[in-house]
Amino acid sequence: MHRYPTAGRAGLPFRLCTLALALAAASAQADEPAELPTLEITGQHIQEADVTSETLEHYQATDLEDVFASEPEVSVGGGHSVAQKLYLRGLEDTMVNISIDGAQQVGQTFHHTGRINVEPELLKAVDVKAGTPDALAGPGALGGAIRFETKDPEDLLRPGESAGALLKTTYFSNAEGFKGNGTLFGRLNDAWSGMLMATYQDLDDYEDGNGDTVPATGARQSLGFGKVVGHLTEAQTLRLSYERREDTGLRNQRPQWQASSWNPSYPLENVRETWNVGYELAPSDNPLLHLEVSAYHTENQLEQNVIGRWGIYRAQTQSWGGDVRNTSRLGGHELTYGVDYRRDSLTAGPGSDPDANEQEGKVYGVFVQDYWSLGERWLLGLGGRYDRYQLDGNLGERYRESGFSPNASLRFQATDDLALWVSHARAFRGPQIRDGFKVDIAPLDPALKPEKARSNEVGFDYISGGWLLSGKYYRSTIQDAIGDPEPRPRIYENAGDLESRGYLLETAYRWSQLSVGMSYHHNDTDLNDGYDLNMWQHNGLGTTLGDTWTLSADYRFSESLEMGWQGRFVERVSMDTLVGEVDKPGYGVQDLYANWMVLDDERLTLSLTVKNLFDKQYLDHASNGDFEAIPGYEGVIGAYEPGREIRLGMTMRF
Repeated sequence: MHRYPTAGRAGLPFRLCTLALALAAASAQADEPAELPTLEITGQHIQEADVTSETLEHYQATDLEDVFASEPEVSVGGGHSVAQKLYLRGLEDTMVNISIDGAQQVGQTFHHTGRINVEPELLKAVDVKAGTPDALAGPGALGGAIRFETKDPEDLLRPGESAGALLKTTYFSNAEGFKGNGTLFGRLNDAWSGMLMATYQDLDDYEDGNGDTVPATGARQSLGFGKVVGHLTEAQTLRLSYERREDTGLRNQRPQWQASSWNPSYPLENVRETWNVGYELAPSDNPLLHLEVSAYHTENQLEQNVIGRWGIYRAQTQSWGGDVRNTSRLGGHELTYGVDYRRDSLTAGPGSDPDANEQEGKVYGVFVQDYWSLGERWLLGLGGRYDRYQLDGNLGERYRESGFSPNASLRFQATDDLALWVSHARAFRGPQIRDGFKVDIAPLDPALKPEKARSNEVGFDYISGGWLLSGKYYRSTIQDAIGDPEPRPRIYENAGDLESRGYLLETAYRWSQLSVGMSYHHNDTDLNDGYDLNMWQHNGLGTTLGDTWTLSADYRFSESLEMGWQGRFVERVSMDTLVGEVDKPGYGVQDLYANWMVLDDERLTLSLTVKNLFDKQYLDHASNGDFEAIPGYEGVIGAYEPGREIRLGMTMRF
């Protein structure tokens, strides 16, 4: 859920967005409702993130579930970090274009684990675009796009400051573990700045809400990150970054399911490395030129050692990519156009021959997107992209597909307070690399067709004084969705048409030091196979989620003390599956935080976070449902979430 509102990007459906608490502090002494920004029709980029670093710091986030805890359209389950999968409006993240500093995360190493590996400590912002987005979101964004953005050294440096350091430590009561973080940042000269960050986290197995230990959930996680930013001239900026994140521990053979006699634990290691370079040229006296160039290489590797059986098995995905785009502003137009390219590879095999199986893919794209201000109250968005896909499979399969993805949107500023909008978008995705742990047993259907998405949305945004109300209705269809659903034989095929539809209502209010917010999201996602979507039967496609309520309240007592609360309440839902009916009970989870700046200038800050305040025993709807009541499916159940956890943090700034 988004606590504080701001103007969204021009031409896109307005989103309620989380702002830094400093924004609330600016009106902390007011005796009347804080004045929120009015909606404007403009061609300017006013980019605000759905999740900011301030929110992550308040709740001392450690994994994806913490990152998206307040986002009603995003659900994350799995219990522990390596098993966590992300669902956007009920669609699995395999249907979503996900990038980290522009580096697209493609393919999957193991279908029983999550595929998104991020360190919340590193994040500056997370931008969520649910539904089929515009042409600028990259190729194949069938179900939406999520963009993770890492911090720059200049985000940490204060005006006039040449260097600094941050030391953080956190204690976790449930898993009886700790996390340490150290960051050095500084200006190398007037033009260049840099930062180095290292993080280490050590957690034991956690306990669920019933006080039972959940085996094979502990882990050791480490992060190394470096970034330099150079302002070559007043108009030119260069960014270079490197990141390595590692997660090791004993994990169940199928980490997304609970331990059982046929699902014992084995050593598992998951490593991601990402290189990124970006160049920007934006002269202030030339509205026709805003050039952005980026290139990246990202590698994900997962290694499992099934001791006493077949031993080591390793899967690795790699992507090399680049993007060149320019934005020209002329008259009422904001026109962005460019090209992008990506090359993907998947290799997998036993320790004796880790490259035994291989898939190779390429994507070439060209795109254009225009946002045109028609007078003072209308904004028209028109765009499209053309992509060409190539894929060479493990068994000699060859696929060559190309297609066009158009989009259109219209926004009307009915009054100074009320805006109405409607949008239509389509997306095309050809066959691409799939799953490392299935590449040798689940071939690609020779008749595989490309996937085509179509999305329609309509909504409104109302801002008056300190109050905001927003609503939308959406309907998205992915034609010829690719998956390998049950029953066997295993083969990646066009499983059918996947549909996600629903509506979202959000409201927020800010008065003096107090900010409150609430949202309600209803979603129905199904495949036209006669069954409700579920993780066991439709792995890689989506799952059924109950109606979701998110609420929050934040209060700033002074410049040095702030507190907050958030709750996520999910209603019961049942699923008709291939093997019988499966029930997903509802649940409500509440969290608290308090931050106290003991010394001025953030030289010493103490933080308290309580997760799952009332020690609720629950199975997240984004985890595998409980199939154990069905004969023959004992052990097919996701991990219960952690019970109450107290996190104590201390941050020192030098």
